[in-house]
Amino acid sequence: MVLWLIFAAMMAAAVFAVVWPLGHKPSLGGGSDRLVYQDQLAEIDRDRADGLIGEAEAESARIEISRRLLAAADAEAAAATPASSALWRRRVAALTAIVVVPAVALGFYLRLGSPDVPDQSAFARINNAPGHQSIDSLVSQVEAHLASNPNDGAGWEVLAPVYLRMGRADDAVAAWRKAIALNGESPARQSALGEALVAAANGVVTDEAKQAFQKSIAGDPHDAKAGYYLGLADEQDGNSAAAAAKWRALLAQAPPDAPWAGFVREALARVTAAPAADIGPKTGPETGAATDAATGPAASDVAAAASMNETQRTAMIRGMVQHLADRLHADGSDIEGWLRLVRSYAVLGDRDKAKDAAADAKRALSDHPDEIKRIDDLVKDLGLAG
Repeated sequence: MVLWLIFAAMMAAAVFAVVWPLGHKPSLGGGSDRLVYQDQLAEIDRDRADGLIGEAEAESARIEISRRLLAAADAEAAAATPASSALWRRRVAALTAIVVVPAVALGFYLRLGSPDVPDQSAFARINNAPGHQSIDSLVSQVEAHLASNPNDGAGWEVLAPVYLRMGRADDAVAAWRKAIALNGESPARQSALGEALVAAANGVVTDEAKQAFQKSIAGDPHDAKAGYYLGLADEQDGNSAAAAAKWRALLAQAPPDAPWAGFVREALARVTAAPAADIGPKTGPETGAATDAATGPAASDVAAAASMNETQRTAMIRGMVQHLADRLHADGSDIEGWLRLVRSYAVLGDRDKAKDAAADAKRALSDHPDEIKRIDDLVKDLGLAG
């Protein structure tokens, strides 16, 4: 809207510049007119010498004034033009300047321009980056924009997750804090801040991150991300039973096609020593109703897992991951299983195995391009590309 107002003001100024001379009555004597036009030519030369106007503008003005000067000379030499005829010509010229010129200009813009395309700020182009531009280049542009516009809350909110994907966790934390300060708190922003804090702490759910997740849950009890990390905080505190309870509750409310459900099942298996495939709601073959095929291990199982030292727990987790890998190499049609395997290796720090698993998955799913794309997207998200 502001841009259209600016265009309208510029058009009005241009029309006024053309119409203004036409509003004056022609002088009865041509000599005074010629003096005025000669003064105007001299004034244009002065303005050009002072750099107030460009050469193209000066030349255009000289042509116009010279034309009027010649007309004044002709009028002086010839008989005076009837007043009615001069008035008619002025009216035609004014009408052309006021109506025809803007209409033609608007027609060209509607034909050649893009009036229906919404404007897009620099930071929003990150999510629609042209192929020839790198993400680093686009981020630099946004950073320059935010350096001169530090109160652009939308810019910080868009940039923060990009920082996190690039592995710049500390910058992501700072960006989310600015976004919250400028845009206000919301469950999604608090959850994203908590995730960035965890990444900055190398996977540890710090007290500050935990507080952010708790604020998110208070505003949105169904926030899966916050629910998962709060369970992870319990696990890191040595309270496996509390972690298991949170993750079971999360799975109980998960939609049937929740993309994160497999990841939560693996986390639950990690603290309960139960196979991930046996955890979570299943659909009964006869009734189709959602039933819990495995309500979880007994209290003694939970206690046994909690009593393991770090070496024992890591060995248990690796055994589960190996079991999943063996199953997928026997039957590679399970895309969700492949995604879990790649993610599990990444969590364990086995980047080479994660890459190999992704390559095996793409070979096994070679006839399913959509599922291969999911594998490629996960590889990029985990920073395994290259």
